[in-house]
Amino acid sequence: MPINTEELLKILACPICLGDLALLERDGETGFACETCRVVYPVKDDIPVMLQEEAIPRDTWDNTGTCAKS
Repeated sequence: MPINTEELLKILACPICLGDLALLERDGETGFACETCRVVYPVKDDIPVMLQEEAIPRDTWDNTGTCAKS
């Protein structure tokens, strides 16, 4: 069953600040962004990876358009 991102956005929160997240999609990759913390939590194999140590700096996401961590 594919994930329903609208429903996920209602229940997911940033694990760092507990703030709201926004959906980002770019070049076939998806992530959930926290504007307060300036990080993106990637979605891998249709599963949001909501771990602080897996968060990608927003600048890296914006500049590379990829989920690769620097």
